[in-house]
Amino acid sequence: MGKLLEIQDLKTQFVSSQRTITAVDGVTLHVDQGEILCVVGESGCGKSVMALSVMRLVQPDTGRFAGGRILFEGEDLLLKPEREMRAIRGNAIAMVYQEPMSAINPVFTVGSQIVEAILAHKPVSRAQAAEQAERLLTLVGIPDAAARMRTYPHELSGGMCQRAMIAMALCCEPRLLIADEPTTALDVTIQAQILELIRRLNRDLGMAIMFITHDLGVVAELADRVVVMYAGKVVEEGKVDDLFGDPLHPYTRGLLACIPRPGAVGKLPAIEGMVPHPGDLPRGCHYHTRCPEAVDRCRCSEPPLEALGDQRVACFVAAARRREA
Repeated sequence: MGKLLEIQDLKTQFVSSQRTITAVDGVTLHVDQGEILCVVGESGCGKSVMALSVMRLVQPDTGRFAGGRILFEGEDLLLKPEREMRAIRGNAIAMVYQEPMSAINPVFTVGSQIVEAILAHKPVSRAQAAEQAERLLTLVGIPDAAARMRTYPHELSGGMCQRAMIAMALCCEPRLLIADEPTTALDVTIQAQILELIRRLNRDLGMAIMFITHDLGVVAELADRVVVMYAGKVVEEGKVDDLFGDPLHPYTRGLLACIPRPGAVGKLPAIEGMVPHPGDLPRGCHYHTRCPEAVDRCRCSEPPLEALGDQRVACFVAAARRREA
């Protein structure tokens, strides 16, 4: 499979009168055609800012791209004028947001918003757009789609509203769907239905998906490949079976240890400490203040992201251990 999206050494910064904060710091990753890539990490790791960077939705009055490239089908999105990006957003690349109620206009019906999205990118009549919108609502599992076309967002449940948001994202048959924690606010039953819907869309439509989450249980169900982020950087990458079977980075092992196990008793394991603020990062490896395996080198030097077999990892200790094996 060829690379559909390729991010190379991306740096996204937010600037104020007091200081400059680097939220995405040298991220390099790719999404192949037709695959599901899961990007995982705690809140504050830079996952959502990375996704907004791909969509070029970082506000220019407060944010900027300080380096790197974002190649979509070989063309650098960072070099495109805003007019061309408007044609790409929602058409070639679509995004499903974590909070559907904040992304859907509350004063227009669900159907009218999907119709307007179709008309913005496709040369079809309003009647044809309405027919397509109804088909999309049916596709994502909304019952009585004709009636739901006339429904306002506040009249839908959280799960139905998220399905409507996915229908809107699919209206122009994008080649890449970015889903930013789309199941976080949903109960477990609805979450399972949304994940099954995303798997079906990937399988039936051949759509590449970048799925952003902090839930490794979701990753195990969904991913072909996994990227682990910490403090704005990629710290590990690999196929899902490799990463779960042989995690290399101490942070990845810490995240896996936090997954609830059937029959487990006592206090649930947790990674001590917090993700550092991007404006106050520790010297050296940004994880060393929380890492039980840190050595002196970790505290003064930043480890590079290097290939170890089929995985990539940014850890001096893991790299040394693998070379000695």
